[in-house]
Amino acid sequence: MNDTPDAAPADAPAGPEAAQAAAGGARAQNVLIALIFLATALNYVDRQVLALLKPMLEAEFAWSDQQFAHLGSVFQLAAAAALLGVGWFVDRFGVRFAYGFAVTVWSLAGMAHALASTVQQFVVARAVLATAESVNTPAAMKATAVYLPIRRRSVGIGIINTAPNIGAILTPLLIPPFALAFGWRAAFAVTGALGLVWLLAWHLNTRHLAPAGSVPAATRAPLAWRAALSDRRSWTVIGAKACTDLVWWFVLFWAPDFFARHFALGQGEIGLPIAIVFVLAALGAVSSGVLYPLLLQRGLSLNAARKSAMLAFALVILVMPLALVAPNPWLAALCIGLGLFAHQGFSTNIFGMATEIIPASRIATVIALGAIAGNLTGTGIIEMAGWSLDRGLGYTPLFVVCSLAYLVALLFIHLMQPRIVPAED
Repeated sequence: MNDTPDAAPADAPAGPEAAQAAAGGARAQNVLIALIFLATALNYVDRQVLALLKPMLEAEFAWSDQQFAHLGSVFQLAAAAALLGVGWFVDRFGVRFAYGFAVTVWSLAGMAHALASTVQQFVVARAVLATAESVNTPAAMKATAVYLPIRRRSVGIGIINTAPNIGAILTPLLIPPFALAFGWRAAFAVTGALGLVWLLAWHLNTRHLAPAGSVPAATRAPLAWRAALSDRRSWTVIGAKACTDLVWWFVLFWAPDFFARHFALGQGEIGLPIAIVFVLAALGAVSSGVLYPLLLQRGLSLNAARKSAMLAFALVILVMPLALVAPNPWLAALCIGLGLFAHQGFSTNIFGMATEIIPASRIATVIALGAIAGNLTGTGIIEMAGWSLDRGLGYTPLFVVCSLAYLVALLFIHLMQPRIVPAED
């Protein structure tokens, strides 16, 4: 069940046979990267469908905004709880089995939405979907560590990290018109079934995939919860993630409703502005690592360069509330998209800061705790949106919170770490 490689055979091929074997290994690794990319994109497709179909579901089930918010909250809370044990699950059963099992479960949970007819049934489907989908990132990262040689891992991870944005771009373009043509139940059924198609490809293409190096069976360090939670540096990362991740979850879950409500867009019209928002987010993900090294090259200290980069992105996000007064959905999409562009930049700097100030022996634990904190605050803003909309306050309070979140995060970072210095492990 584990991913430990067997010892290399004594009669390993040499010469042309070795070159042929190396070429075959490279092809298998390329297929692996492609499969992980597709699974990660499908991960975002399945979680975004509900938000995009809100107008149709609201018309059929007469949900209140608060009830709809509860569906988002269930997803966030279930994912946060699952993150506590996902690493153990992947390490215990091996990435090939764990990844395939997770995609199977989340695909069936996605399809189960098509059978739901009450809020309670949707809640169960969302909880199972979130629990299974939380496996994706740990499994993807372990797969790259086990099956890709060191020289290919950075490129592979970079490709994989673009997948959420691709999924978030394609889903709003394809799902609303599909649902109008075939119904919302068909949309859930088909998007869920795509994961089962992926599962077949995963099974066929990873049967003979060889680990890239010697991976001892017991490589997992003990959980460093106590050491992490007693360290001020850990709380710097956790607090920064708590302040900022809520913006991503708010936009992902509520942006379709904002465009439908604010600009009277129909089910078939909300997809394009949402796609524009996530195109800008994707550009932010690709370019977000550029500013910090440029500031270092100009002679700024590590502390000044990191915080200056964060401040620049935090100021860009202040344009988000202008979406409320935009005369058309395209300018509103630009304002929100610039916010997510800058979100990616700020988030990249949080991760970069974490690699600098957190000892390597427990960085994975701290990142997991940060993800949990982000899911919890995401739950809070999703619920706040339902409350605000049901009471006629609209989206104004939400956009104000989003625009100020990053300045608050930067202030918190500065108070916790007046001077950022590299950690000694």
